[in-house]
Amino acid sequence: MRRRELIAALLGAAAVWPLAAQAQQAQKTPLVGVLMIVAEHGPEGQARLKAFREGLAALGWVEGKNLRVEYRWSAGDAALVERYVSELLAMKPDVILANGTPVIAALKRTTKTVPIVGVLVTDPVRLGFVANLARPGGNITGFSFIDSDLIGKWRQLLSESAPDTKRTVLLFDPLINPQYYDLLGDLGPPPSGAPEIAPTSARTMAEVEGALATMGRSKESGLIIPPDGFLVAHLKEIAALAMQQRLPAISVYRQFALEGGLLSYGPDVADIFRRAAAYIDRILKGARPADLPVQQPTKFELVINLKTAKALGLALPPLLLAGADEVIE
Repeated sequence: MRRRELIAALLGAAAVWPLAAQAQQAQKTPLVGVLMIVAEHGPEGQARLKAFREGLAALGWVEGKNLRVEYRWSAGDAALVERYVSELLAMKPDVILANGTPVIAALKRTTKTVPIVGVLVTDPVRLGFVANLARPGGNITGFSFIDSDLIGKWRQLLSESAPDTKRTVLLFDPLINPQYYDLLGDLGPPPSGAPEIAPTSARTMAEVEGALATMGRSKESGLIIPPDGFLVAHLKEIAALAMQQRLPAISVYRQFALEGGLLSYGPDVADIFRRAAAYIDRILKGARPADLPVQQPTKFELVINLKTAKALGLALPPLLLAGADEVIE
């Protein structure tokens, strides 16, 4: 009887041991939290996801095998950002990829210990996310996005494309992205002959429609669409409204030009997300965010929708067309 009991106990232990070993192995698999400011199923969201996964794969990380990844998509909704920050932190991730200035801001208020790689973050030093670009000094590092110089470049490109433009509106959600007031202040007064830039609230499509309708009453107005979670979710609608009001418009997002907007000019977002995967890799292997410098964009793309230019009656300068990375005809 004792012999049979001993054999049963040994067999039971043998059956349980692989399960325990598997559970222990699963616990050791690193967990990456990802919180995106854009919508999951839009072109921007899918392009960013694809580039990030490509970057991870190039470094040997495969989701479901040696890496666990939890994704959250806020589509520019501030309430969802706060909710998803809480959800991801409750999972105790090894590192979080935080896409967008509002996402970094929410994480900064919530944790000082979980390593964070910010992607497409505006003005991280002035907003207090990092001590300085070279040595961030805390639990946050990553990749910046735009600055006042880039806003000046948008104004220049609009002026070259539509020389009659005297006033340009920069749309954004002031509750989520108040930093644009500071960036416009840094930009200073417009150079001689260049249009002034007026900050304009765009928290709903009703506000966007109202702003564009007002601008459309003047033949000297232009439109700028900077990084903003709400606006990127409605690029197609905004491009159609700009055309309806016959407004020359530029956005940081390439998708805007593809959807019928006149111009897009901004950092190569896919390149930044691939590079962000390398920072995730280094942190998972022991690097500290405090020692990883915040990187600035190195590649920029100009896309021109020539079909839209012709519809607006604009004769674009040959040098501008020659300098474009892509011309849509």
